[in-house]
Amino acid sequence: MRTLSRVVAGAVLSAVVGVGAAVAQSAPPLSFVQPLSPSATTVVQERLKAAGVYDGVADGVWGPESQQALDRFQQARGLAVTGALNLATAQALGVGMPRLLPPAEPVAVVPAAAALSPQAVRNVQQRLRALGFYRGGVDGMWGAGTQEALERFQRGRGIEATGQINPVTAQALGLNPNNMEAPAR
Repeated sequence: MRTLSRVVAGAVLSAVVGVGAAVAQSAPPLSFVQPLSPSATTVVQERLKAAGVYDGVADGVWGPESQQALDRFQQARGLAVTGALNLATAQALGVGMPRLLPPAEPVAVVPAAAALSPQAVRNVQQRLRALGFYRGGVDGMWGAGTQEALERFQRGRGIEATGQINPVTAQALGLNPNNMEAPAR
């Protein structure tokens, strides 16, 4: 009986480990989480038209014809047919991120940043620097350079570019949103 229990336990463990590895390898593709502006939608429609998969009008309105064209394009290019405009599809269409994202509006230093301790600001600056978004000094002072770097980081990660540290942004930076003074993970 003990041998049978060990065999069953080993099989269950192998199945769980195998499923975990399969899940880790099949992560969903990156998708834009912000709706595209009408002008960005028009650009995508024009590119789909140029690729020969869209017969509609490039009018900036995403409808069923546009969606079907996107699916056909992904399928024809051997991309995952996700039903969404993801980074791989945008690149295959020759549309860069700056053309898809709305232009950044000038924002003054966010008062909420003043609530962060100097150590928390240093952690944010260190992470932004390590990820290539910030070139300024890691001085624990929230300034225009930190603000702009955070907004670029948010846009680059598909997070709404508020320039504010929120739980989503903190986690994307590898920081603990409940303890911004803790070292990065």
